[in-house]
Amino acid sequence: MTLVNEPVNRNDNKKKYCRFKKSGIQYIDYKDASFLLKFVNEQGKILPRRLTGTSLKFQRRVAQAVKRSRHLALMPYVADAMK
Repeated sequence: MTLVNEPVNRNDNKKKYCRFKKSGIQYIDYKDASFLLKFVNEQGKILPRRLTGTSLKFQRRVAQAVKRSRHLALMPYVADAMK
């Protein structure tokens, strides 16, 4: 039996990036619910910037798109099994 002192998960040093700036996305479509589900947790809450790495400008746009999608019943407000 060998003991290893190094932790299993070492992703703490990985630099976060804004996926919208990297791919050049300007408009976040509120009708694309499958894409917006990446920014929502299991309970249906919008994930914060510190977890997703999204810039402030695009985090505001994501939040607005999620709210619009919920209002039109494309996404649920509260979910038991969203994913």
